[in-house]
Amino acid sequence: MFSHRKIADAQASYEDAKYVIFGVPFDHTSSFRRGSRLAPDSIRVAYDNLESFDFQYKVNYPDLPICDIGDLYVEEDPEEVVNDIERSVRHIADDGKVPIMLGGEHSLTTGLIRNFPECSMIIIDAHSDFRNEYMGSKYNHACITRRALEVLGEGRIFSVGTRSVSREEYEDPDFSKIRYFSANEVRKKGIQEVIEEIGKKVKGKIYFSIDMDGIDPSEAPGVGTPEPYGISSTEVRSLINHFAKRIIGFDIVEMTPVYDNGNTSMLAAKFVQDFIGSKERQA
Repeated sequence: MFSHRKIADAQASYEDAKYVIFGVPFDHTSSFRRGSRLAPDSIRVAYDNLESFDFQYKVNYPDLPICDIGDLYVEEDPEEVVNDIERSVRHIADDGKVPIMLGGEHSLTTGLIRNFPECSMIIIDAHSDFRNEYMGSKYNHACITRRALEVLGEGRIFSVGTRSVSREEYEDPDFSKIRYFSANEVRKKGIQEVIEEIGKKVKGKIYFSIDMDGIDPSEAPGVGTPEPYGISSTEVRSLINHFAKRIIGFDIVEMTPVYDNGNTSMLAAKFVQDFIGSKERQA
């Protein structure tokens, strides 16, 4: 069951929609700064300030088939929430629509990716998130990349912006099954070389997940687990722009409004426009 809050440009009915936006206000496994449960509406409020026409993509968003079905009502158990998301997104995917989730914490992505087991995955994230469990749960936000590997398999996950890895994760024999592009590597190579490498290796359609802490805190301060020396928002946009045509699911997670100056929620809202605008331009 969903609430009835909507993003401003989401004017289409569910039946007519190509893009289905929904929020999941859940942050019960957050380990440092909680508050991402407040992000879906914070992103919607920030979105109100964006122009509905984008001259770069040559699209008028209210004319596009976008629907916002509101927020999923959640319980406290993270495994139950992940299962609820899986079931809800299954209906969206079976109806041939593109799900766009506003989190919430990163553990939620597990529920979406289960619906796309044949796809590849691009993750923007400061952290490797490869723990098998954390704080007693396999569905902790620090375990999402491990859970995704169990669904997608080796060679299908590309994580960009990494700069925090525990020794336990680094020494795990399965760690190398993920291609991690550290933030330093992105700066050294340039984002275009990273895009080219991913483009050569990526298989099939793509699921795209943005943990807002992957971006440098100077641009995105309102996150649950900030980490210095991140990648830039324009580098993330370049990845979205390049791969949009192949993206079949999209999420933005780990935005924490109570620690924000307004910039993080605005950037998250703009990423939603960037994804939809890019995909429409390439259609």
